[in-house]
Amino acid sequence: MSRMVGTVSMGIRAPIIRSGDDLAEIVTGSVLEAVKEGAFSVRDRDVVAMTEAIVARAQGNYASVEDIAADVKAKLGGETIGVIFPILSRNRFAICLRGIAKGAKKIVLMLSYPSDEVGNHLIDEDLMDEKGVDPYKDVLSLERYRELFGCSLHPFTGVDYVDYYSNLIRECGAEVEVIFANDARAILPYTKNVLACDIHTRARTKRRLLAAGAEKVFCLDEIMTAPVNGSGCNEKYGLLGSNKSTEDKVKLFPRPCQDLVEDIQARLLAATGKHVEVMVYGDGAFKDPVGKIWELADPVVSPAYTAGLEGTPNELKLKYLADNNFADLSGEALRDAIKGEIKKKDGSLVGNMAAQGTTPRRLTDLIGSLCDLTSGSGDKGTPIVYIQGYFDNYTTE
Repeated sequence: MSRMVGTVSMGIRAPIIRSGDDLAEIVTGSVLEAVKEGAFSVRDRDVVAMTEAIVARAQGNYASVEDIAADVKAKLGGETIGVIFPILSRNRFAICLRGIAKGAKKIVLMLSYPSDEVGNHLIDEDLMDEKGVDPYKDVLSLERYRELFGCSLHPFTGVDYVDYYSNLIRECGAEVEVIFANDARAILPYTKNVLACDIHTRARTKRRLLAAGAEKVFCLDEIMTAPVNGSGCNEKYGLLGSNKSTEDKVKLFPRPCQDLVEDIQARLLAATGKHVEVMVYGDGAFKDPVGKIWELADPVVSPAYTAGLEGTPNELKLKYLADNNFADLSGEALRDAIKGEIKKKDGSLVGNMAAQGTTPRRLTDLIGSLCDLTSGSGDKGTPIVYIQGYFDNYTTE
């Protein structure tokens, strides 16, 4: 009889990780302890994933507000800085903003609208239409924004981020001016020195600013790319992917950790004889349908993964085969026909009608999203996720 269970995702409990911990030993040991308890047995092509948070914690990859301030001042001059397109987040951006403000005399804060890049809304879209505001061309002052839209509170946090960010900047000793615009070049009448804080559109933002006459343009992935006064850093992503650690310190995105995932893979192979894939994951790449927030505030879903996780799914749509190719079959005959079609598939199915509706996203993005949903972001205590059956299909016995 065919195996009845397909993909299974399980959270694995682990100790609280501290700076300097041997993460390869801890992750391997936690998985093997779960096996010993009878939770599962290890199979080839299972997946072990760990959150980026425990990787960065084990690396001791932190930076203080003062470290950020020093780097911002050195790179942008310490006078008036345009800070454009930040996301609205106490966890993701507020502590970074403290450092940025301490590295300048004045911040011109330019917020995108009606929402930030990841979907946190400042303005109700219907109200924006009712007021006749064109987000493609209109630049709003703080006074005009308040006149039109009043005080907008975030639906989940209850925070007025315009006030929150403005007060935070003032508390750090800088003057602040707030404007609202969606064209990066709108900042240039205020200052030619700009810190672009968008995540996934940052390269285009920087290119357009420089072409329009900006003098100094840096993106968040160019701040804290090297240690400052002995701090942590991220050579590739800078401040992108950082999270609040304390009121004056952030945990940065993990530094290069390819060696880590390959070490864990080798340890599990030695212990079990099975070839398991291993990855580090951050935010999942999905959008909340109610809050309209796109989860991906990290620069990538997975900063490191073993070779078997490269690529995209190559799947056939079973309902398409059932409704089209084998519409005259049912029962065992239909099952056998579909299994035969799956076994025949070879190479890429791009353009094949029988593959339409399958998800052509990268495996690491799909699996990382599954892991993020499994581990959650609260007190589950399962920063390691074990996945079985992800690479199974209808023919797997």
